[in-house]
Amino acid sequence: MNAIDARHVELTYADGTEAVRDVSLEIPEGEFFGFLGANGAGKTTTIKVLVTLLQPTSGSVAVNGHDVEAEPRAVRESIGYMAQETSIDGELTARENVRFACEAYGVSADDRAERIDDLLELVDLADVADKQAKDFSGGMKKRLDVATALVHEPPIVFLDEPTTGLDPKARNRLWEYFERINERGTTVFLTTQYLEEADHLCDRLSVIRDGEIVASGAPDELKARVGGAVLDIEFADADDATLERAREVAEDAAVFDDAEVEVTDDGLSVRSASARRNGTDLLVALNAAGFAVTGFNVRDPTLDDVFLAITGDGLDDEAAAEVAE
Repeated sequence: MNAIDARHVELTYADGTEAVRDVSLEIPEGEFFGFLGANGAGKTTTIKVLVTLLQPTSGSVAVNGHDVEAEPRAVRESIGYMAQETSIDGELTARENVRFACEAYGVSADDRAERIDDLLELVDLADVADKQAKDFSGGMKKRLDVATALVHEPPIVFLDEPTTGLDPKARNRLWEYFERINERGTTVFLTTQYLEEADHLCDRLSVIRDGEIVASGAPDELKARVGGAVLDIEFADADDATLERAREVAEDAAVFDDAEVEVTDDGLSVRSASARRNGTDLLVALNAAGFAVTGFNVRDPTLDDVFLAITGDGLDDEAAAEVAE
């Protein structure tokens, strides 16, 4: 049985805004699934439909075998949901927050003490179990929120941008906990804007743009669709006029037949099947044109490159469509 089976889901708000359009998802049990998209693309709206907080305008959704419209209570009882904003009570201790969640989800009184200890250990808060949550760092509050979402041992947990605003160290620690619960067999549905996070954690991804899914696949599969390697070039002088001139030189140099040239914060990013073979020829052309190159690196595509390609940002419609196919 699929953990999530969504067919042709649409949601239109009262003001006529089409937030989700013809979204279909099949997510097997035990998968770590990533849902990517820019702000306003439809990620949170989709996840709210899946957890019964919003009712779809059309289409069908089953979560853990339960229809979200006909059996919303059964759906809610069988999932964990971590929203973007933490839902913990700062006046309660970590232990009290988890105990309250146990009571809310109907965890047996006989099981509560052991469950609370296990979860606080899982999220590395056992040492501060009896301290008020209001004194916790942002990362600690997020980890406590994870614990409260897992008290009833749900077979699937929804994480809506759970690491937004955290420093890299706190983010990495949360990654460990997400991996750990997934290894225990929990299906994870993750929305995120951190492409490194999705690449590291997810078995499979879908990208949503303007309410529609535009690409799906394993991270490596999506990166392979971008094609070629990426040549990153940095310049000593990186003002807008200089970078635009450098882009024109790179495009006019005829070093690559298939290059896609993007302006970055401090230079250029050039994607081409022959980037490794002909990259030095482009450097020669840039030097001849008077540009001072201070950095030069050839690398395989990342999910950042995939995201730019499949959302069409910086590519013409034809190139974006080729990547999304």
